[in-house]
Amino acid sequence: MTHLDGPGEDQAKGPGDEPAVVALEIADAVGRLADLWSIAAQDAALRLSLHQFRALRALEVTPGLNLTSLAERLDIALPTASRLCDRLEAAGLLERASHPYRRREVQLSLTPPGRHVISDVVGRRVQALAVGLSRMEPGDRVALRRGLKAFLSARDAALPRAENPDR
Repeated sequence: MTHLDGPGEDQAKGPGDEPAVVALEIADAVGRLADLWSIAAQDAALRLSLHQFRALRALEVTPGLNLTSLAERLDIALPTASRLCDRLEAAGLLERASHPYRRREVQLSLTPPGRHVISDVVGRRVQALAVGLSRMEPGDRVALRRGLKAFLSARDAALPRAENPDR
C-alpha cells in the first residue's frame, strides 16, 4: 500500500496530496514501523507486553507515580494496572514504597533492572531504525526529521491541554 513518493517529490501536486490520501500512505508506513518496533522489543533479554513496557516508560518519565496516576496515563482500568504492577514487581522491574507524606498512597518506581530493560529495548529500537535510516540519502533523512517535527507540532497544537502532558 505504501505509495510515499521517492526522492525529490516534496512538493504538493494535486488530489493525491490531500491529507486523507497521505494519511493512508503514512498509516501503512507506521504499521510497518510498529512491526519493526515490536520485533526489536521482543528480541530484548526480557520480553514485555506493550502495557508493561509503557508502564516502565511512564515511571521512567515520572518517577513516584501512584497506581491511579499510572492507570490514567496508560488508559487502563485500576485493577488491570494493579495486576500489571504485580507482574513487574515480581520480575524485579519496579518497586512499591509508601508515600512519605500520604501514608495511604503507594509510590511506584523503577529498579535498576527495570532501567536496564528500558535501555535494552530503546537501544534495540534505535539500532533497528538506524539500519533503515542508513540506507536513505542524507537529504531524505533531513526531510523525514523535518516532516516528523512539523507533524508533531501540528498534532500537539491541536490537542487539548489535558491530552497533551508536554504543554
